[in-house]
Amino acid sequence: MSARTTHLDKGFATALSALSAAAKKGLGDPALAELVMMRGSQINACAFCLDMHVDIAVRNGETAKRIALLNAWAEAGDLYSERERAALALTEAVTVLTDGFVPDATYEAAAKHFDEAGLAHLIGVITVINSWNRVMVSRRTEPGGYAP
Repeated sequence: MSARTTHLDKGFATALSALSAAAKKGLGDPALAELVMMRGSQINACAFCLDMHVDIAVRNGETAKRIALLNAWAEAGDLYSERERAALALTEAVTVLTDGFVPDATYEAAAKHFDEAGLAHLIGVITVINSWNRVMVSRRTEPGGYAP
């Protein structure tokens, strides 16, 4: 599989980057934002985004163990906080939409850990990584091209 050369409009990329920055800033928890972005990228098999967000997470102090076990977060015991687990469950529900909607129990579990604005920003982070994943996967953008 080779990378596609589909042009990505600079204005579009700038707008999506601004949306990402706003959602992350509003969430107010950079470490959690990166966990969410890595988990969404794992689900969507976006190697470029996963590579980029692993790099950002490591630079921000995330541990190798937590990154390595992220794909199995639900089975990782207390490695992730209750708040992180609620956010990761919501990430999976929004990303996959298995039943065509986010289950009430998943949404309510997240709502216990985030105020209304925080929950809106969390959903924003989830939504924006899904957007980026779809752009990069459809273009078959290979990992390694990210520069901070």
